[in-house]
Amino acid sequence: MRRKGSVLFTFFALLAFVLVPAVSEAGDFAIGTTLENFSLPDINGNTLSFNDLKGKNGAVIVFLSAQCPVVKGYNTRINQIAADYEAKGIKFIGVNSNTTESLEWVKSNAAEVSYKFPVLIDKGNVFADKLGATVTPETYYFDGKNVLLYHGAIDNDRSGKAITENYLRAAFDASLNGKTIEKTRANAFGCTIKRVAE
Repeated sequence: MRRKGSVLFTFFALLAFVLVPAVSEAGDFAIGTTLENFSLPDINGNTLSFNDLKGKNGAVIVFLSAQCPVVKGYNTRINQIAADYEAKGIKFIGVNSNTTESLEWVKSNAAEVSYKFPVLIDKGNVFADKLGATVTPETYYFDGKNVLLYHGAIDNDRSGKAITENYLRAAFDASLNGKTIEKTRANAFGCTIKRVAE
């Protein structure tokens, strides 16, 4: 009996040792963390930096996909929210981290959707790993000092027909009015980001 317990202890200790690095490598960008300035190429090959793209009241990084049906269902809403808050000093920045989507595909999709904001290419999903992004669409809202204020879903209904909580808009409005953001995290849902093979 004692030997069985010893074997179980060794198994779980080994399991913990194996799992911890995987979790830390995936990234855990917590609310309140400051994002260091970064640069990525856009779909036209221009290298753009976060600090140059953000508005006076911050920016939203939204992970996008050219093929994800959930993103397709959100595109009109994403464009509308971006338009509504640009004048209030919050800019949108799209990021595509999918290794399965070619530059040409991402570029043609951006033109088709008529995104009113830049779409950056995260080759090798390095930036997605840094933030711990896992799905599309997934949003990260940073204030003017690059501090993460909100992370997660845009709202609570992928169809857009029965929205009862506008998480992203609520976070914007609270921040712009100097109030505390009540919900700083909401589980993002959508298509998994297609990462490079291990």
